[in-house]
Amino acid sequence: MAIDKALYTATATSTGGRTGSTKSSDGRVSLQLSTPKELGGDGGPGTNPEQLFASGYSACFIGAMKAVAAKQKISLPADVSITADVAIGPMTGKPGAFGIAVKMAVSVPGMDRAALEALVATAHEVCPYSNATRGNIDVSFSFG
Repeated sequence: MAIDKALYTATATSTGGRTGSTKSSDGRVSLQLSTPKELGGDGGPGTNPEQLFASGYSACFIGAMKAVAAKQKISLPADVSITADVAIGPMTGKPGAFGIAVKMAVSVPGMDRAALEALVATAHEVCPYSNATRGNIDVSFSFG
């Protein structure tokens, strides 16, 4: 599925794979990468692609929630938060291939559970990360 017009393009360059580094073209992101011990690495001080994906998806999803809420004239509190767990492991039925799964714990203090579930369902249709991953990875939500 294509986009009609790019409104913004982020550019980053990574070197060395999971034990290298990554840097955005504007220099705002400059990170050392390390492979977690669970994946056979040394568990060094750097971040990893799964942490970066969890950070990006959760932040983007809050943006989608805010956009949907504004359109529906719903006021969201400032302390909306999402904790995203991005798991990596072998894919079922695809020997040698790895995949990811995402669990997002959504917290909107004071919001009615049914209203929150409806808002999240609509945001899941709007969020670019959700649209990019739909049908490719399992994404589940919990509310608290």
